[in-house]
Amino acid sequence: MGMTITEKIFSKSSGKKNLTPGESVWLNVDTLMTHDVCGPPTIGIWKKEFGDKAKIWDKNKLVIFPDHYIFTANKHANRNVEILREFAKEYSVDNYYDVGTERYKGVCHIALAEEGYNVPGTVLIGTDSHTCTSGAFGMFSTGVGNTDAAFILGTGKIWEKVPETMKFTFTGSMPNYLTAKDMILAILGDITTDGGTYRALEFDGEGVFSLSMDERMTLTNMAIEGGAMNGIIAADEVTENYVKARGVYEYEIFRSDDDAKYHSKYNYDLNLLEPLVAKPHSPDNKDLVRNVKGTKLTKCYIGSCTGGKLSDFQFAAKVLFGNKVKVPTFVVPASTQVAKELDVETFKGLSLKKILEDAGCVIAQSSCAACLGGPDDTIGRAVDKDVVISTTNRNFPGRMGSKKSEVYLASPLTVAASAVNGYITDPRDFLK
Repeated sequence: MGMTITEKIFSKSSGKKNLTPGESVWLNVDTLMTHDVCGPPTIGIWKKEFGDKAKIWDKNKLVIFPDHYIFTANKHANRNVEILREFAKEYSVDNYYDVGTERYKGVCHIALAEEGYNVPGTVLIGTDSHTCTSGAFGMFSTGVGNTDAAFILGTGKIWEKVPETMKFTFTGSMPNYLTAKDMILAILGDITTDGGTYRALEFDGEGVFSLSMDERMTLTNMAIEGGAMNGIIAADEVTENYVKARGVYEYEIFRSDDDAKYHSKYNYDLNLLEPLVAKPHSPDNKDLVRNVKGTKLTKCYIGSCTGGKLSDFQFAAKVLFGNKVKVPTFVVPASTQVAKELDVETFKGLSLKKILEDAGCVIAQSSCAACLGGPDDTIGRAVDKDVVISTTNRNFPGRMGSKKSEVYLASPLTVAASAVNGYITDPRDFLK
C-alpha cells in the first residue's frame, strides 16, 4: 500500500519505513517556533522539568518571533516580551527577532516563510495552532501545547500519532472573484470544525497548484479550523522557486503515491464556487455572500496570518482603487516585509499603500493585532455591538475583542467590497 505525503515525512523523521495511520512514533523535530504568548510558559516548564542545567537541544533549530501582543502599553504583554528577550540573551539564541529592532518581522507564520525556515520534507512544530500554515511548503507542520514544546526544547523530539489523510481536490481555473479564502471556507462548511480532527488535510488539483505561495498558505493556515492536525500541499516548482530565493537549497520533495489510502476524498470545481462568508460565531458557519448581502457593518479588517499577506492586499486594491470606505477599515500587514512591499507593489500606476490610504483605510504596524482580541489599546479591536467583516481565521465570541461583537470571515475581495459600501457586498459587484 502506498503512502501519503504526511506519512512519508513521518517515516523519514522517525526512521521507520512502513507506517500506518493510528501508529505513534517519535519524530525528530527540524524546527521549533514560539512567540510572546506561549514562549514564556514554555520556557518556564522547560526550566522546571530539565532543572538548573537545562540545555536547548539545538539553538539553531529554535526560532522565536514576538508578534501577538506587541504594540500595546499593557504591562503583562510587555513583560512577556521581556522574558523572551532575557531568555534569548542568556542562552545566546540567534534566531530571536526582537520587537523594536530592525530584526522584528511581524506574524510568526508569515515570517517563518519569509526567513527561509519553511523547508520541504521537514518537521516544524510551533506553539500556535496556526503553525499548520507552513504545510503549504510540502512539510509537516503543526501546533502543540507548551508542555510538548518544552519537551522538544530539551530533547528535539515529540511523540506523535500518524494521522489519517483527507484529500481535497480543486479542478478548473480560478475566477477573478474567488480567492483561497473562499476555497477553505467551502471545505470548512462541508466538514465542520471537528470533521478533520487529528487528520491531515491534503490539498491537490490544478486549482491548488495555480495558486501563489501566499494563497496556498491561506489553505493550510485554516486546516486547524476543521480540527485537523496539519494541512499540506505537495511542493512543486512554485515552492522551489520561493525557498531558493530565500537561500534554501537542501530539501526533499514528497508526493502521495497513487495507491495511497485516504480517510475520505472531496472534489470541488472552482467554476461552480461562489464568494463565501463564515457567519458568526464559527468558521464553519458557511453561507454565500449574496445570501447575507446588505448586512450593515461597523468595521472592516484586512490582516492576520490568513489575510495580511501581499496577495491579500493585491486583491483588496483591485476593489478599493478609486473608491472610499464607508466604515472604519483597518489594514494590518502580516509582516514588516509585506509592509515594505505595499510601497513597492503597484496597481494601475499607484502603490498598494497609496490605494489603501486614498480609500481611507487605517494602516497599522505589522503584528497579530486584533486577530486574537488583545489588550484594550489594540488597533482594530472589536467592541460591544460591533459587526465586523474580516480576513482573519476565527470568529468565535470575543476572538477579535468583545464577546458582544459579531465577526464575519471572508476573502480580502469581499471585505474590500463591503468596506466601500458599509454593508456586506458581493465582490462581483465591483469586478464585472
